[in-house]
Amino acid sequence: MIVALNNKSNLNRQEFKKYFKELNNIKTKSTLILCPTFMNICLTYGDKLLIGSQNVSKNDNGAYTGEISAKQLKDDNVKYAIVGHSERREYQRESLDDINEKIKKLIENNITPILCIGETLEERNSNQVEDVLEAELLTAIRGLEAKEKSKIIVAYEPIWSIGTGVIPTLEEIDKVFTFIKKKFPENKVLYGGSANEKNVDELKKSSLIDGYLLGGLSLKPKELQIFLNKLEK
Repeated sequence: MIVALNNKSNLNRQEFKKYFKELNNIKTKSTLILCPTFMNICLTYGDKLLIGSQNVSKNDNGAYTGEISAKQLKDDNVKYAIVGHSERREYQRESLDDINEKIKKLIENNITPILCIGETLEERNSNQVEDVLEAELLTAIRGLEAKEKSKIIVAYEPIWSIGTGVIPTLEEIDKVFTFIKKKFPENKVLYGGSANEKNVDELKKSSLIDGYLLGGLSLKPKELQIFLNKLEK
């Protein structure tokens, strides 16, 4: 199982040091990917946790104020990077083309993209789920060779579920994962969107889920340990 931890814009330096120490005491058989803020990436170390980034520039090094390139991430031992999270699509107006360019930069630098896709509640209620996901998937991989496409980890995050505590039914999840895996049979597919220690028993009934992208739960090591214990039981 792959479990990616998205800290989002949380934890100052002292808070992160305490958190990171607790995180290193977690017992798990899963692959843990920690995606801290850019400020805290340099504070991560050791072999237990793989380092991920929450974003990457679509440009190489150069006159791009405030941007952090894939080359710079690689130099800081970053192995994974989240791309296309719904919050960036909404708040930073990140386009499908932007996401495609970022994925290409990551693959060029041997960093594994974690591509987030997902539908809004309005799109779900209008029966547009598969159309939305297909557009996000196919645009993201445009111009990539088959070998490059297979390196992408897909993270399905229903936007209407993020931070709400409400998750899709098992039937709905399996329908979406079947759709994704038919188009991307060689790719790992994670589930995100309010996954926690209380609903993991239901989620793990799906044989199609290859792992999880966790937001709020990523900040709570004790609850995370419970989640992992249940997941691996």
